[in-house]
Amino acid sequence: MLTTMFLLGGCEKEEAKTPAPYALTADAMGRYCGMNVLEHPGPKGQVILRDILEPIWFSSARDTVAFIMLPEEPKDIAAIYVSDMGAAKSWEDPGAENWIDAKKAFYVIRSSVKSGMGAEEAVPFLDEGAARNFAAKNGGQVTGFTEIPRDYVLGTDAPDRDAGLEIDSHGGGQTHG
Repeated sequence: MLTTMFLLGGCEKEEAKTPAPYALTADAMGRYCGMNVLEHPGPKGQVILRDILEPIWFSSARDTVAFIMLPEEPKDIAAIYVSDMGAAKSWEDPGAENWIDAKKAFYVIRSSVKSGMGAEEAVPFLDEGAARNFAAKNGGQVTGFTEIPRDYVLGTDAPDRDAGLEIDSHGGGQTHG
């Protein structure tokens, strides 16, 4: 009986692992725009929920962050990934498999470069130096995931507009700080 409990405990820990990102394909449709994600240049995002075996796709990294901030969106998040623009071939070809953990990325916000939908973008990089080089060329400021201002993502009418994100201890949901 004790052995069975240890084995079951091991299974639970195995299930708690962060799921790997999915490769971007022509089937990926943006959550908010309803369009094919590949039709838009710039960084992309994906959110994987705990109980759903396919990602929720986003046409921009900024939309990915918005999903986390919006109270009406699911909070049972298992993983959040964004394109590493430091590994992208170009702005037009951000890559299908160069995903990074969104919470560990460095973002350039308020740059002169716009998202594929023509809006402000939060341009993600794995390497802080690459983010700083991008900001030096395109303007903007480098910030971490939890410091991205709500007003930058959701607009100036959002409540707590200057507060950034705080990720809960489970790594998925958020609180407002």
